Amino acid sequence: MARKGHTEEEILRVLREAESGGTVVEVCRKHGISQQSFYLWKKKYAGSGLSALRELRQLRGENSKLKRLVADLSLDRHILQEIVAKKL
Repeated sequence: MARKGHTEEEILRVLREAESGGTVVEVCRKHGISQQSFYLWKKKYAGSGLSALRELRQLRGENSKLKRLVADLSLDRHILQEIVAKKL
């Protein structure tokens, strides 16, 4: 199965390497990414540290679990309302 993309750690490593003095073209060629990807990453992840990215990943996971929970509860409520409506 193909990889989905680069991890946040890899993205931060590429951005720090470019900040430390390497040119964008060289860094992109070395890591096999396009310059457009580099600048999108820079726009999205600029100024954030590894701990902030890990916390963001954890919050996204928690948010998706909560969304699934709300969807399940809404479905259960809808089914119960249909059952009650049929009995009346």
